[in-house]
Amino acid sequence: MKILFIGDIVGQPGRRAVAKVLPKLRQQHGIHYVIANGENAAGGNGITPAIAEEIFGYGVDVITSGDHLWDQKEVAELLANEKRFLRPMNYPAGTAGRGVTVLQLGSLPAIGVMNFQGRTFMPPLENPFTIARDAVRRLREKTKIIFVDMHAEATSEKIAFARMLDGLVSAVVGTHTHVQTADEQIFPGGTAYLTDAGFTGPHEGCLGRELEPIIDRFLTNMPRRFEVAKDRVILHGALIEIDEVTGKAVNIQRVSEALL
Repeated sequence: MKILFIGDIVGQPGRRAVAKVLPKLRQQHGIHYVIANGENAAGGNGITPAIAEEIFGYGVDVITSGDHLWDQKEVAELLANEKRFLRPMNYPAGTAGRGVTVLQLGSLPAIGVMNFQGRTFMPPLENPFTIARDAVRRLREKTKIIFVDMHAEATSEKIAFARMLDGLVSAVVGTHTHVQTADEQIFPGGTAYLTDAGFTGPHEGCLGRELEPIIDRFLTNMPRRFEVAKDRVILHGALIEIDEVTGKAVNIQRVSEALL
C-alpha cells in the first residue's frame, strides 16, 4: 500500500498545487490514500469548511492540522461534523473534534490516521508522549496501518516521539517548520520517519509568505502583516510504502514537485 502525505498547504497557491500535481503523482506512483496537513490552507491562516471541501475534492482523504487550528472561526463546523478532519489529539478532554480517524476506501485495507502537536516552543497542550502509546494500542485493534502527523517545532521532540512509537505505527512524519528535511528513514521496528515534510505553496518568499514584510519585521521589530507569497509553487511531502499484512513500512521517499 502507498500513502502520500502532503506537507502544510499554504493558501490558494498551495491548494492550486494540490489540484494540479496530485493527479500526476497518483498516476506515477499508484497511490492508495492521500493525507494532507491543511492548517494554513485559508489565506495562510487556519482552514474553513469550504476550503476543506475543496481540498477533499482534489483527492485528499484526510486533513490534519496544528497550532493554527483556531485561526478561522468557521473551523468549529469542521470539528463538529467532519470525521476526515483532525485536530491534535493532545487537546484536553472535551475539546471539540477528534485527533484520530479510521478510513477505508472500497476494498482497500483500513488505515488509521493520528494527529499530535508538540509542546517545545509551541502553545501548551497536554503531553503527547504520555497519551500516544495507549492511543496507538487502541487504534491497532482496528488496523495495523497507522500514519501519524507530528506537528512540532523541535527536531528532537519529533525524533524522540517517533522513536517511542517505532514498531507500533507505520509512519511518523513531522510538520510545522515548512522546511523539508533530508532524514527520511525506516527505524528498526519498521516505522517510516521524516522530521518535516516541508510545505506545499509558494517558495519564493519566506516559509510561504511575502519576503519584504518579514525582513522589515526583523529590522524594526514592528508588527507587519505577512501575506501569502505567489511564485515558485511546489508540492512537498512524503510517499510511504507499507506492508498491508504487518503494517510496517518498506520504503519512504521525499516528494518535491513544482507546479509548472
